[in-house]
Amino acid sequence: MAIDKKFINIFQNVCTKAALASHYFVGKKDKIAADKAAVDAMRSELNKIEMNGQVVIGEGELDEAPMLYIGEKLGTKNGPELDIAVDPLEGTNFAANNLPGALSVIAVSEKSNLFTAPETYMDKIAINASENEVVDLDFSIKKNISNLADYKNKKPDQLTACLLDRPRHKKIIQELMSMKVNLKLIKDGDVSGALLVSQDKYNVDIFMGIGGGPEGVLAASALDTYECFFQGKFLFDTENDKIRAKQMGIKDLNKKYQLNEIVSGDSIFCATGITSGDLVSGIEITGNEFVSETLITHKSSSLKKVIKIKQKI
Repeated sequence: MAIDKKFINIFQNVCTKAALASHYFVGKKDKIAADKAAVDAMRSELNKIEMNGQVVIGEGELDEAPMLYIGEKLGTKNGPELDIAVDPLEGTNFAANNLPGALSVIAVSEKSNLFTAPETYMDKIAINASENEVVDLDFSIKKNISNLADYKNKKPDQLTACLLDRPRHKKIIQELMSMKVNLKLIKDGDVSGALLVSQDKYNVDIFMGIGGGPEGVLAASALDTYECFFQGKFLFDTENDKIRAKQMGIKDLNKKYQLNEIVSGDSIFCATGITSGDLVSGIEITGNEFVSETLITHKSSSLKKVIKIKQKI
């Protein structure tokens, strides 16, 4: 079954309202307040929707987050059963410091079709290709870059790799530099980072490295519509992480997940800009009106576009 097209505008509105709420805290140096505003607005809008929704990726577990926690029921309880993944404010530091790239993000699938990711790290790799065996998490950096260069009929020094600028990536960065690969290092926001492989206009050939597991699932839901390649492997640092993962139904802690194991069936993805970034422009307020931009994908209708809307506040 497909998710009814009417939900595209509905979930776009959810993201837009969350982005607007957070926008009022842009540059205020208070990332907690900016995040809370987005969470409160998103939850309020989600509860107005005629659906039986359940959060599978949220702000944490019930004892960690009073709202939008994993397992929380949302909607009027009338309507289709939907799994919901949210990141009401991706890039809390971006918003707090008025830096580019803060987003409000939501992904929705039919029930049981969106992976419930634990709050842990994930090793990821993504390219704009539906073929397997071009790149793989089990390949060396050199093999991945060489394969990708051959696949794209480019030289390694014509490729651009995007990854989080973190000390843990020092070795990867050194290897990429030794192959003369161009680097796009991002400070935060690895949902948007992964999505940069989706279209040639972003000039990113490969996304790689370790980031958030929940963010990996959110990105995968959009990359699925773009027919991109994505692989992820959860990394568990502590025994508590491993215990929690098993409680969530993850039996093989070393499993490498393909995209269709992370998201299957139909899905809707929305990402609204709070501050302007590579994917979308941020909220702009003029008088009693505001303009928003939202990247929207809907797999069953092959929709993948940025929609700009002017609304009354």
